[in-house]
Amino acid sequence: MPEAKIAPSILAGDFSNLEKECKRMMHAGADWLHIDIMDGHFVPNLTIGAPVVTCIRSDLPKGESFFDCHMMVSEPERWVSDFAKAGGDLYCFHFEATSNPSALIDQIKAAGMRAGCAIKPKTPASAVFDLVPKLDMVLVMTVEPGFGGQKFMHNCMPKVKELRERFPDLDIEVDGGLSASTIDFAADAGANVIVAGTGIFHAADPSEAIKILRDAVNKKQLK
Repeated sequence: MPEAKIAPSILAGDFSNLEKECKRMMHAGADWLHIDIMDGHFVPNLTIGAPVVTCIRSDLPKGESFFDCHMMVSEPERWVSDFAKAGGDLYCFHFEATSNPSALIDQIKAAGMRAGCAIKPKTPASAVFDLVPKLDMVLVMTVEPGFGGQKFMHNCMPKVKELRERFPDLDIEVDGGLSASTIDFAADAGANVIVAGTGIFHAADPSEAIKILRDAVNKKQLK
């Protein structure tokens, strides 16, 4: 199983000072920064676009921080070039948002980014089996995408387990409702990339919150 990667979701941060919030997370020990891009079409909420990511990147150079861009958007093909130029490291599109995921993966790779594919709670893990050889990561949503602060959906864990059993070296990310009280379920199922928003940003000690999540994944790896 790949190493643990903890990715605080900046959706839970203070949008009036994202530079400060992102640096706060990196100083607390984050491996990646999870950037939720919502267009108001694929999901009902609206967040930020490439211009904001460009601004954040100007303060957090490539190589010093990893931008995990979660694209909750319709027509994800439209935005690949913009996010590559903005400084995205990983472009994670939703399986449900494209009619040709294989071609989209090629487009992402050609733009110089890693490629990830996300699946919503009702989408089976088998939907992405044939894509995994071309992917760098699969994201299993553990809430319905669109809003932060939702409750963790335990019934998504069999999908994580199924993916881990089939693809032992794959980065498998989980996103939604992750905290100290739910991390063991995700880690035991085989997730190694952990997205947490309120569970880290609103913690009294973000560095301790990150350590708890990382230790849970590492403990599973030692079994």
